[in-house]
Amino acid sequence: MAGTLLALLVLLGSSQVLKAKNFSHWKGEQQMYKLDIGWPKAPEYFTGQTFCVAVDSLHGLVYVGQRGDNVPKVLVFSEEGYFLHSWNDTVEMPHGIFVWNTETGSSVWLTDVGTGKYGHTVKQYSPLGKLLQVLGTPGNAGSSLIPLQFDQPADIFVEATGEIYVVDGDGGMNNRLLKLSDDYKELWLTGTNGSGIGQFKIPHSVTVDAFGRVWVADRGNKRIQVFDKVTGEWLGSWNGCFADDGPYSVRFTADYKYLIVAQLNINRLAILAAPPVGSIGDCAIVHSVQLADETKPHLVDVDMRSGAVYVAEIGAQQVQKYVPLS
Repeated sequence: MAGTLLALLVLLGSSQVLKAKNFSHWKGEQQMYKLDIGWPKAPEYFTGQTFCVAVDSLHGLVYVGQRGDNVPKVLVFSEEGYFLHSWNDTVEMPHGIFVWNTETGSSVWLTDVGTGKYGHTVKQYSPLGKLLQVLGTPGNAGSSLIPLQFDQPADIFVEATGEIYVVDGDGGMNNRLLKLSDDYKELWLTGTNGSGIGQFKIPHSVTVDAFGRVWVADRGNKRIQVFDKVTGEWLGSWNGCFADDGPYSVRFTADYKYLIVAQLNINRLAILAAPPVGSIGDCAIVHSVQLADETKPHLVDVDMRSGAVYVAEIGAQQVQKYVPLS
């Protein structure tokens, strides 16, 4: 399949995008990823709009959050692509999803932007879908910290220590980044609505690198902002790589050398060089994966063991898996 794709690209020219649903082309001197056309084994299990995906690297599981009427909201696959099971209870409109592994087990954190009785919350589930914890005030949007409230929380990242980072929200009244302790107390909060330093317009995705920095996809401002994970101090921003479309998702590769950014409106995954320590410098796109038209990649996740990248695509109503070539 890879050889056929390369031959087609030579014939068509490097600037043309293949229109077939399951093909992509790569820009740059070398390919970094190839599409796993056999994942999943049964695509018909995608019956709604696939908004988010999370990988349990330790147990070889992939969780997919989807929306729609009378569809299961969370689907669970093996890393080989076999459908395992689904669950639906207390999930209204999933937006972001994250798997947290500890020495004693794993759990799934999910942000819910629904407006019904389960919405405006960040929730923790067992791998089989049992509700374990609810953060926020179900069914009530707000900005309060006591009691804790959210308004369309977009994404979540949980460290091994249990400390939690939430970007809130996906177009609601809040434009903030919140860090919580492992017992769900506020450690720090930053962000208001705006375009200045430390301000946000739709903070849409959050991740933490291996060097103590928190990276936020500031979607509406077409930039990525970076903060110190201990203090919340602003460390810098990347503004120059997203003129065509703002960043929707931020996740690091397994070696933390690259940051993978989804750009929904131009159907692209941008792969940026990640600074190891010190100043974050200027952004540099080293490769990109151009997806088919109307694919609309929303959020991504990376298998930190194999390096595979999973892309939740709203337009195509599917999740695709890309595997590293080296």
